[in-house]
Amino acid sequence: MAAVPSSKLLHKCVASPTGKHSASVIFLHGSGDTGQGVRAWVKEVSVPDLAFPHIRVVYPTAPARPYTPMRGALSNVWFDRYKISQDCMEHLESIDAMANSLGAVIQEEVRAGVPKHRIIIGGFSMGGAMALHLACRYHPDVAGVFALSSFLNKDSVVYQAVEERAGAGSPLPELFQGHGTGDKLVFHKWGEETTALLKKAGMTTTFHSFPGLQHQLSRPEIELLRSWILTKLLPDSLDASGQ
Repeated sequence: MAAVPSSKLLHKCVASPTGKHSASVIFLHGSGDTGQGVRAWVKEVSVPDLAFPHIRVVYPTAPARPYTPMRGALSNVWFDRYKISQDCMEHLESIDAMANSLGAVIQEEVRAGVPKHRIIIGGFSMGGAMALHLACRYHPDVAGVFALSSFLNKDSVVYQAVEERAGAGSPLPELFQGHGTGDKLVFHKWGEETTALLKKAGMTTTFHSFPGLQHQLSRPEIELLRSWILTKLLPDSLDASGQ
């Protein structure tokens, strides 16, 4: 199936900083959701909210496209899949087309005065997989990447990209990954194996398991993510120049 053209600007929901904007987080929703939907979900499960004095959190919405696992029905998805499984090829045509569209979202933050090393890309489920492609293959100079209830196919081109950059001594973003042990859609072991393969390829990774959690976000997960963002990668002590 040919990739759906995605040159139009993506709709976005934004949580603006209360103070000086010096860093950004781009949060990609799961399949069938919207930026506004995942923003509402994050607010529902997290106390305090995933909002910051200095960080703008951007929630883009994927355009509707035919989705093969839904027998070609239209859905808001970042890319197509042949099936929801580790053991199949990636639909690289649709992944790469969307990476170009999301690259424009990153550039909007850069034009707003935020250097790429002060940007984190991440997401839930399919959004986390898309974030890994975006951060590891296209924008490895971002500060970090997070993937919640996500996985990569066993033969993903992301692993090769990470291995090549690590072998050349080039910098790579740090990975935060979280997954519920009760997930029946994207199995916990798929997330574990993704982290293990990325670590083997040369990436710095952290994997958090959440006992009994199904295919969903949770307050403990968002709290850990918030702490990782603030304490490890995007502290408020840095100004927009990173100095």
